Amino acid sequence: MSFLQAIRISIDAIWANKPRSFLTMLGVIIGVFAVVTLVSIGQGTAVAVTGQFEGMGANLITVTIAGRGTETALTLNDALALGDRVGVEAVAPMITGQGNIKFGNNSAHYLIEGSTPEYQDVRDHFVQAGRFLTSTDLTYRQKVAVLGMGVVEEIFPAIDPLGCEIRIEGNLFTVVGVLEEKGAGMMGSEDDKVIIPATTAQRLFRSPGVKIIYIQAESPQTINRAVAAIEATLKQKFNNDEDAFNIVNQAQILDAVEEVTGFLTLMLGGIAGISLLVGGIGIMNIMLVSITERTREIGICKALGAKRRDILFQFLVESAVISSLGGIIGLAVGYALVRVLNNLIGLPASFSLQVVIAAILFSLFVGVFFGIYPANKAAKLNPIDALRAE
Repeated sequence: MSFLQAIRISIDAIWANKPRSFLTMLGVIIGVFAVVTLVSIGQGTAVAVTGQFEGMGANLITVTIAGRGTETALTLNDALALGDRVGVEAVAPMITGQGNIKFGNNSAHYLIEGSTPEYQDVRDHFVQAGRFLTSTDLTYRQKVAVLGMGVVEEIFPAIDPLGCEIRIEGNLFTVVGVLEEKGAGMMGSEDDKVIIPATTAQRLFRSPGVKIIYIQAESPQTINRAVAAIEATLKQKFNNDEDAFNIVNQAQILDAVEEVTGFLTLMLGGIAGISLLVGGIGIMNIMLVSITERTREIGICKALGAKRRDILFQFLVESAVISSLGGIIGLAVGYALVRVLNNLIGLPASFSLQVVIAAILFSLFVGVFFGIYPANKAAKLNPIDALRAE
């Protein structure tokens, strides 16, 4: 018996009992649908989270100074001096606080970040209109501000903010630039913030100390060298107290994120795979029922010269066809749901070729694996006993 003949006979048998065949496939349909949907959501979430970290800036090193008060913080000059360490390309010290932003009758609280002109390159976040901070702004403590798109949309809903004067905690600032839209980051929206010169922020928040420094390494290859040099400098500054500061580089964060999201994706796939196993058990049960109903047919086939391997092959193919058809239907339903989630609610979901291939092969494997016992039972039937069956 050829493979094509076996498939044709299997399809005829499935078509002859359409309701039962569909119910048999239902377990596989649900299993493949669950695998495709959950793994796609897991992979999409991993890509989205990784993208958020990568969007924080290339070769980024983040230094956080622990403790409270100015005695456990770096001065602005100390932070800027880290830019002279080996492997370091640029440094952007941060002096942050919350402040009320007001223009006309519109006001809201936003994150205020005091930084330097290097902020754009270090954080990979550039202006789309106007200009960014300059060294002159820092030297003369100019009251100028660069706004994120979220601030512009709320405070300036209908006018161009460039050149306008806003009040930050009651102090007049001139808007000189608008940042490009960046979206959500790991610490909240990257668009809901106002950037002012670091020296101006020191006066505004009465905080001369720097607690956060973003540092850009020269290249991915020099990150470890830069981290070692920065660590040595800070140890000397804080009398070898390693608890006084924390250094995290982008590569470490991305590795940790990829490890966690990869584990979650596998876990989601494993949970969904249980449905496929349940579907496989359903296929085995129905195939056993089918053998009981077709015992006389099997006896006739053996009497006409069909060998054990022919019967075994036929029932294995039938089981595989049922499972594969269920897998294809489940794949189609899963793909449709993934597209709906993407388009309607923006849920990150990535429908990849690997997921498609894995779902089809796994459903085929389930059909063959759970079809072995029924097929073997059919092949072992005694032709005389089978012909006597009613």
